[in-house]
Amino acid sequence: MTTDHPNEAPGTILVLPGGAYMHLADHEGQPVADWLTSLGWRSRVVRYPVLTRHPGPLDHLRAEIAAERAAGARRVGVLGFSAGGHLAGHAALAPDSAPEQRPDLAILCYPVVSMVGSTHTGSQDVLLGVDADRATREATSLERLVTPSSPPMFLWHTVADPAVLIGEHTYPLAAALAANGVPHELHAFAEGRHGIGLGEDLPAAAWTQLCAGWLAAFA
Repeated sequence: MTTDHPNEAPGTILVLPGGAYMHLADHEGQPVADWLTSLGWRSRVVRYPVLTRHPGPLDHLRAEIAAERAAGARRVGVLGFSAGGHLAGHAALAPDSAPEQRPDLAILCYPVVSMVGSTHTGSQDVLLGVDADRATREATSLERLVTPSSPPMFLWHTVADPAVLIGEHTYPLAAALAANGVPHELHAFAEGRHGIGLGEDLPAAAWTQLCAGWLAAFA
């Protein structure tokens, strides 16, 4: 963990790569942390446990958030892709988190949101088990956990994503945030497969500029 001069930056943003809770995608890790560092934030990749049942990944991330606060970070944010987006959102929304375990902001990139939906069931099965009951799946579905006290969120997704459908995941989460009056931005791009990371050479690469503008409000 980086602890040098924590108050010289707006805060720390922890990066959570995707990988269906089975592995961690390298292109969604350090390159993203380097980009955040270029914006003036402290950032590092969290290699959360994979092939591990809930609440293992969530407890790991909550401990990392609390450790950053204890080290003096002014703010702690989370940024996650796909399954890492689910984990980031879960840390932001889990009702049983202590205040020091909850991030101040969350950036979710083509996130897995629903644990009851029909797409990206691999993430569901790894995290919850193939025999998880309906109540467990609903209790880990992000769109069902939003409250008026949820932290601000930045969401982006591509409409063409065939693996994690925007209409089953990001749109319902955005609707829940709106219904609860939670500050948020949602950007939907027409083109782009699942897992494009920073999105170089694609129209969706604009998400980085849009997100940088959003983050400026927290500087």
